[in-house]
Amino acid sequence: MSYQVDDDLGRIDRDAVWQFLSTEAYWEKWRTREEVERQIDGAWRVVGAYADRSGELVGFARAVSDGVAFAYLADVFVLAEHRGHGVGKMLVKKMIDDGPGAGFRWTLDTRDAHGLYRQFGFAEPDSRALVRHRHP
Repeated sequence: MSYQVDDDLGRIDRDAVWQFLSTEAYWEKWRTREEVERQIDGAWRVVGAYADRSGELVGFARAVSDGVAFAYLADVFVLAEHRGHGVGKMLVKKMIDDGPGAGFRWTLDTRDAHGLYRQFGFAEPDSRALVRHRHP
């Protein structure tokens, strides 16, 4: 199977993104559909992965950034039936290496995809990094 990735916001299938984030993602399930829509609209950049034959959205990533030096990678996913074909790598490469933020300091949170992100230079934070977790 072959895939393509692009950063056309208008091409994003928001129903498919909402379906995954609200039912399959382990992260941030507290968000409403309206909040996810606002995050997509307010993103610095979004990248979608699409099956060549059908054009179906099979993967997604979004980033927030100051547009100068820093970006945060969020909501990266690949639908289960399309995993193992390099789609995750294509998404991350398009987002961080092949875009306007290639020279930025990138951060992200993940519980299960450390191997993928290490291929792109992500590592555990050093002693300067602190995180303030979300308060209910």
